[in-house]
Amino acid sequence: MSDAARQSDVLIVGSGAAGLTAALNLAERFRVTVLAKGALNEGSTAWAQGGIAAVLEPGDTFEHHVEDTMVAGAGLNDRDIVECVVEGAPAAIERLTRLGVPFATEGNALHLTREGGHSHRRIVHVADATGWAVQEALQRAAEAHPNITLVPDQVAIDLATSRHEQRYSGAGNVWGVYAVDRGTGRVNLYTARATILATGGAGRTYLFSTAPRGATGDGIAMAWRAGARVSNMEMMQFHPTCLYHLEVKNFLITEAVRGEGGRLINPTTGKRFMSYYDAERMELAPRDVVARAIDAEIKRYGLDYVHLDISHQPADFIRGHFPNIYDKLLGLGIDMTTQPIPVVPAQHYTCGGIIIDRDGRTDLPGLYAAGECTESGLHGANRLASNSLLECFVFGEACAGHIAAHWDTLPPVPVIRPWDESRVTDSDEEVVIKQNWTEIRRFMWNYVGIVRTTKRLERAQHRIQMLTEEVADYYGHFRVTPDLIELRNLLQTAELIVRSALHRHESRGLHYTLDYPETLAEAVDTVLVP
Repeated sequence: MSDAARQSDVLIVGSGAAGLTAALNLAERFRVTVLAKGALNEGSTAWAQGGIAAVLEPGDTFEHHVEDTMVAGAGLNDRDIVECVVEGAPAAIERLTRLGVPFATEGNALHLTREGGHSHRRIVHVADATGWAVQEALQRAAEAHPNITLVPDQVAIDLATSRHEQRYSGAGNVWGVYAVDRGTGRVNLYTARATILATGGAGRTYLFSTAPRGATGDGIAMAWRAGARVSNMEMMQFHPTCLYHLEVKNFLITEAVRGEGGRLINPTTGKRFMSYYDAERMELAPRDVVARAIDAEIKRYGLDYVHLDISHQPADFIRGHFPNIYDKLLGLGIDMTTQPIPVVPAQHYTCGGIIIDRDGRTDLPGLYAAGECTESGLHGANRLASNSLLECFVFGEACAGHIAAHWDTLPPVPVIRPWDESRVTDSDEEVVIKQNWTEIRRFMWNYVGIVRTTKRLERAQHRIQMLTEEVADYYGHFRVTPDLIELRNLLQTAELIVRSALHRHESRGLHYTLDYPETLAEAVDTVLVP
């Protein structure tokens, strides 16, 4: 790929639902380049089992969906944004259907399932592999479009901003990214008049996570270093039900298993336990409530896991609704039609991130963002199940719409300096990266997990300060590698999470601290300014 080919109208970093939605909405008018960190389908979208929330059932209303989202988000949501996203859901489903996503049907209508926190059945799905089907459809359409260039294996290092201009303008614009090619090790400069970050979340900051390997907070860290504000980074969602198995890590058991009658059982007592924590909603309580309940049971009884049991449902029903989960578990010796599933909580979703407005704009001219790397106001203090893919579609389209409507106001790209490696050498101590990566993920799990205290957070902050100096020294002396880039971003993201958690002196939604167990009367965002 020539240097000229790395210059496009719009650059999108991330090839999941948000990035490809934006690309397809822009490609009729503009030349679009989409960078993927690894393979095009390796992001979080393809991993999404559950589905997409949309009001389609008689008796359900937009207001019901809005209220469910606000309740789950503990009032920290932006109601205007919630209404905007919820009302855009049916149209998003229609567009995906036209792209060929084979949503499950029942008779002549789409089959709708129910998940925790939802008052109605409103989850459109493709069995238990919705994300994979959506990724395939979007990717197929993008690959077929002559104005979209998809570039895999490009690990973004930093945003190219005004300070990288040959003649510094001081305007604060973003002009693209520097990225290292996994195959060649060369650092490439990709430039554009508008850049969209669709890089996903920061799940791999934690030891146990359902997120893919590449979810290292890259977009959040890059935007922060460039000068964009972030918000609510302490709101890290832990999925209640990740498979507990010594040979398999990070396999999610979808929320829909509980939505279709799955029961949580203490393996020591043999009894359901959610009645002790949320007697009204039981297993259908929001994720933060269920995750804390499981965490409490595990700690109280010294368990390694709890059981999720749906074996009371007919075997054909289970195999029909959860074919992929059924096959995966059967291969591990667990027959979910007759046996309970051992589960534990694991980090699942980053609810905070780069602050954006309803058009996907960040604080920085020329920089937009969409999806899990953002804090749009939709999720508040806890994401409602199956609102995440929906957010990607709505804000991917919003970014594209604003760029198209304001194209004439976007200045042309100036001359940007190439990446400078004249003062660095190849690393001879790769073990440092592996050691620091492991240390970050472990203390984040132990100190900044489901239940927090000020002392634990301060311990984590102290370790982050020491590691930051070490990693900065390493980064300044050696050529960048994908592992070094990810370590740097993990550390930056961890620092933002801990700083935000220390700032919030209450328990709200996903942030639960023993030192401040009460919820304050007013819901206020935690906003960090570079």
